[in-house]
Amino acid sequence: MDFFDQQQRAHRRTRWLIGYFLLAVAAIVLAVYFVLLFLLPIATYSSHRSFGRDDQFIQTPALWNPQLLAWTFLGTGVVITLGSLWKIAELAGGGRAVAESLGGRLVNPATIQPDERRLLNVVEEMALAAGIPAPLVYVLPRETGINAFAAGHSPKDAVVAVSAGAMQLLSRDELQGVVGHEFSHILNGDMRLNIRLLGLLNGILCLAIAGRLMLNVGSSSSRSRSRDGRGAAGLMFLGLALLVLGGIGVFFGSLIKAAVNRQREFLADASSVQFTRNPDGIVGALKKIGGLAAGSRLSAPNAPEASHLFFANGLRESWFNLFATHPPLTERIRAIEPQFNGIFPPVQMPEAAVAAPADQTASGQRVKQGGAGPRDRFLISVGAIAATAGAPTQRHLVYAADLKEALPAALLEASRQPTDALGVVFGLLLSDEATLHARQLDAIGSALGPAVRAETEKQHAAVRDLPERYRLPLAMLCVPALRQISAPQFDHFEATLDWLIKSDTQIELFEFALQRMLRRNLEPQFRPAKPPAVQYYSLQPLVADCLVLLSALAGVGSAEPAARDRAFRTGVAALGMEADLAPLPLSACGVDQIDAALARLNAASAPLKRRLLQAGAEVVATDGAIQSGEAEALRAIADSLDCPLPPFVEGV
Repeated sequence: MDFFDQQQRAHRRTRWLIGYFLLAVAAIVLAVYFVLLFLLPIATYSSHRSFGRDDQFIQTPALWNPQLLAWTFLGTGVVITLGSLWKIAELAGGGRAVAESLGGRLVNPATIQPDERRLLNVVEEMALAAGIPAPLVYVLPRETGINAFAAGHSPKDAVVAVSAGAMQLLSRDELQGVVGHEFSHILNGDMRLNIRLLGLLNGILCLAIAGRLMLNVGSSSSRSRSRDGRGAAGLMFLGLALLVLGGIGVFFGSLIKAAVNRQREFLADASSVQFTRNPDGIVGALKKIGGLAAGSRLSAPNAPEASHLFFANGLRESWFNLFATHPPLTERIRAIEPQFNGIFPPVQMPEAAVAAPADQTASGQRVKQGGAGPRDRFLISVGAIAATAGAPTQRHLVYAADLKEALPAALLEASRQPTDALGVVFGLLLSDEATLHARQLDAIGSALGPAVRAETEKQHAAVRDLPERYRLPLAMLCVPALRQISAPQFDHFEATLDWLIKSDTQIELFEFALQRMLRRNLEPQFRPAKPPAVQYYSLQPLVADCLVLLSALAGVGSAEPAARDRAFRTGVAALGMEADLAPLPLSACGVDQIDAALARLNAASAPLKRRLLQAGAEVVATDGAIQSGEAEALRAIADSLDCPLPPFVEGV
């Protein structure tokens, strides 16, 4: 799957979504207009009767009443807009808000419960393989059906949620197939569209909510009044009408979700197979859904509005599958396994919890694949680098499993506890020079307390001899635990991290990559912000930012002026910019300047980002190879552009 093409398609689907939404609003406005058009004469007649004027008759209304249409449009538009804005504000918390609204419980990264540990291991391996920190993991403890979903505005605030039924009934390979499907939604921009869909459709449903409220108020008024209660009856009639009109909103909402979602599920299934190279995994999960009495149904009250997020249809089957947000199971299975006979073997929920065996990573795959381990220097086809964005393969998955196995068990355990994870990250940055080392520890203790200071000293001893290629992945494994610290702690953590990096007056490649990765993936948790919209479709207004980026990358590979100039010009040529441009001095492309440049470049369109990423790869590979530090710097820049690159693995 082409990552940048998928981003473009997601952008186009967003425009289609807005178009569908506007059509639905227009249909609802017209329906409300015609209801009011025929209700007004009845209301006028009732009003005159109440004042003793029996000479009035109900008049047949004219079909064209521009004043009534204007007021209808205004009133309906206000209700729908407020309903949508309220839901969008509620979803500002990203994936966590969605998971918790569906009854999700956050899985502790340090859990020792076997099913949960297995699930976390699968998610961690897939995240490392995809080049992103592991998303938060939720379990839906009351759901016996087999289902899952990914939700969030971007990979930085994504969550993966799995039902208890899926966690208990699926094998590791099947669970991996399901999680791979959800990672496709994370990487291909589907989640952002899903969040927007949740917000917009809530406005359409507000008419039904308003109608239900009017029915309740009218009913109460009719019981409390001493007169004949005609006003209350009118209010109840209007409420009933709005409730029916709200059904129109439900109808259009279901059609929109089905139109936007169904084809994406086939693509996500195919991506999962491409990722795991194990079609039996996802096919086995789909077959178990078909054979389980509960299927994939979810019982949460909010499940209908979020049905388009799920791995499989979380609701009861609709008439002729007209409103189904997912293709039928048999179609999805046959797209992967054409010879499927359509028979689903029955599946039973376990009667009692049975202790699961210790989780095993993909050891069999490692033996079969081999040679996928990390390297310090990569002889790689530069033209293929951009093609790997958002498209991890099984070799990347094998690499991730190998890496986790190679890390000391004590460090893996430390990465799962908030205080220990702080110690691991700070330990990676401590200087070995005695005086500076002591100053750094004192600064950490002053900002975050003696417990973090002691843990940093302990973890520094564990990480000081760790090979460079393991350091950034270890820090990425710490992200889920760091998301559990408090907001004041995060403020101190961010300030201390910045001071530690600058305390030795020089910023190394690893330090740059580490800071970029941590800030980008932790800030949305503590300072939610709206994801950047596409603003630039041409490089012309971004030339100054491109110069900063290319100059910085050219200085990564070599400080020798001639080599740096040659690398810079390679990047300029790859972008198609003017050949007489010169690299900026290193003093003009420091961390602050790179941050500002990347913030603007992240508002570029997907095709421009592809060109930027490819140009960056050309720069660092000018000498024919990419060093480990250069690879991590390039991946940090790619992550800043929301184009996650999988780890550099020889042969991929």
